[in-house]
Amino acid sequence: MLSVSLNGMFFKNPLILASGILDESGDTMVRIARAGAGGIVTKSIGSKERAGYPNPVIYELPDGMGIINAIGLANPGIDSYGDEIKIAKTAGVPVIGSIFGSSPEEFVFLAKKMERYGVDAVELNLSCPHARGYGMEVGTDKELVEEIVSEVKKAVRVPVWAKLTPNTHSLIEIATSASAADALVLINTVRGMAIDIDARLPVLSNRVGGLSGPCIKPIGIRAVYEVSSELNVPVIGVGGVTSGRDAIEYIMAGAKAVEVGTAVYLRGISVFSQIVREMEEWMLKNDVGGVEELVGVAQRR
Repeated sequence: MLSVSLNGMFFKNPLILASGILDESGDTMVRIARAGAGGIVTKSIGSKERAGYPNPVIYELPDGMGIINAIGLANPGIDSYGDEIKIAKTAGVPVIGSIFGSSPEEFVFLAKKMERYGVDAVELNLSCPHARGYGMEVGTDKELVEEIVSEVKKAVRVPVWAKLTPNTHSLIEIATSASAADALVLINTVRGMAIDIDARLPVLSNRVGGLSGPCIKPIGIRAVYEVSSELNVPVIGVGGVTSGRDAIEYIMAGAKAVEVGTAVYLRGISVFSQIVREMEEWMLKNDVGGVEELVGVAQRR
């Protein structure tokens, strides 16, 4: 009922762990898969080890609405990541290697390494909103996005996903520039900020971070709807998925699958099995035989 095929990969359900949550080590990725995730995206990995920003790097919004984070793309570096991929692959679900860089050459180097390590696909982080010289700063340059996607596609045989930013007035243009990718991932976090009024200072050490969680779901739904309506490229929805209804909403907007991130931080790894159960219950109640029947139905009314 919930299985999906995407870019030649089989997912037992359309729920994929989003990059950045419990996905730096192979052991935790295996735990997430065993908890019910249909696929795993690794933490974004760069060419060299990166410490990221000093604490505090996470601020939790009240009432479970989400978090603002500015981790700063902390990661161990690509050369020491092969063993983690090897462990993650024992989970028996597709493993997608997330990478970030500042140039087409760096993305190609990283993608080749990830492919050599055995990932099933690579996800290009063109959207992190708080790391200088990377992510969104690269991903809002249409020409650069097109070149990065094109060069990575030529360099590797595994599917290439491009994760795009909502922090732009030209989302369709950026998505079009990335349309040579095998799938587009929408959205990454929204630039945000919090201030401690007692300390009279920004809460995060970096001041600005990425807002995620239930509060950004309408932005993600809109982005998925618009891009999947305009382009003939598979879309994966991300942003605020915490329930079965959320996942189905993204799929009806045009997503082939969804990524789950902040919900894991807020509710634990059991959220995957909870969402699966809620999706199955809704589909049985509404006489839906498979996920594919729901993809983009909101666009056809």
